[in-house]
Amino acid sequence: MYNGGKIILGLIIFLALAAFPFYSNLGGSAKKAMPSLDTPVIQQLAVKECVKSGEYMKREHMKVLDQWRDEVVREGKREKIQVGGREFEKSLQNGCMACHSNKEQFCTECHSYAGVKPYCWDCHLSREGGQI
Repeated sequence: MYNGGKIILGLIIFLALAAFPFYSNLGGSAKKAMPSLDTPVIQQLAVKECVKSGEYMKREHMKVLDQWRDEVVREGKREKIQVGGREFEKSLQNGCMACHSNKEQFCTECHSYAGVKPYCWDCHLSREGGQI
């Protein structure tokens, strides 16, 4: 085989460059501290309650928000949700942000940790009044 050494060297360099994204971030998420979300207490009822369990909302909140968006905006279904004797609006701003009012501590901290950029704030305004 002619130039076998050069071919093998080229393959080694190629594999090293192709694998770079994997080994350069090895343990990257372990370096960040897991955010501790301050679950708000609903002042009027003094209970910690959401439309679903906390574990479910951590895992599936985007699916819930997408479902609400489709029902309210696209299908016109604006009925409120009853949980524990309290009504919740199907709304990011009037439902979720009524309790989880500190966007920086609740939303941004967790999304930064997970490395995701939600598109919610492309249209919605935060409670502080400015568009994000």
